[in-house]
Amino acid sequence: MANTKEVLSFAVELGDIMLRNGAEVYRVEDSVLAVLDSYKIKDYDVYVLSNGIFASAEETTDHGCSFIRHVPMLPMHLARISALNGLCREVCAHTITLDEAWEKLLEYKKIPSFSFPTLMLATGIGCGGFAYLYGGTPLDAIMAIVVGIILRIFLNYWSKYNSSKTITNVLGSAIVTIFSVLVFALGMPVHYDKIIIGGIMPLVPGIPLTNSIRDFINSDYLSGSIRLIDALLTAFCIAVGVGIIITIAHLIGGGIII
Repeated sequence: MANTKEVLSFAVELGDIMLRNGAEVYRVEDSVLAVLDSYKIKDYDVYVLSNGIFASAEETTDHGCSFIRHVPMLPMHLARISALNGLCREVCAHTITLDEAWEKLLEYKKIPSFSFPTLMLATGIGCGGFAYLYGGTPLDAIMAIVVGIILRIFLNYWSKYNSSKTITNVLGSAIVTIFSVLVFALGMPVHYDKIIIGGIMPLVPGIPLTNSIRDFINSDYLSGSIRLIDALLTAFCIAVGVGIIITIAHLIGGGIII
């Protein structure tokens, strides 16, 4: 039987990777607790936030231990979350040893995302679909596809600089608005507002907002507040980026362009 430190270390690492990849707070906490319970660990405490994990076990004994992890809020990776959920079930059912679980954990941690061409295609189609869904014409949808691809190229390039999410969202929404207004200013029969709506959709914090509401429902008020603030700040940055470009275009055109 593994000792307390080994089990708690694995459980916290499992929760850390899940949380980094966008798993809900309750899912992470349940997974950590399930691993500890499966190894008959007694007298433990686990507290999970949107950006941190605090865990301790058997602190009154000679082999007691505790862990604190700061977990930055990163983009969601559903493939990793799904794989880690399956690993947690295997560990709790004792169908694999802890050493084997560590090997799988490190393997699942490196599950790659989709290729860049796939992301470009998916982003473009998504932007075009939203532009059409919100009342745009087929031409608006086509232009939104182009704008979405440009946005994905920018996000991929800008990610190399490890810039703050605030700056990324402002610049991303500004780029979307610039291309949308330019298309309209060149005389094409499009609705620039529909193109902007479709183009900014990859930046809209839908998942953080949904998770914050779920956290509130589960009485995780602190985690819910953190995610809600993150979602509202993201929405504000998007609005700033769009607003600045529209204001500049309005001033340049004397109110005629838009």
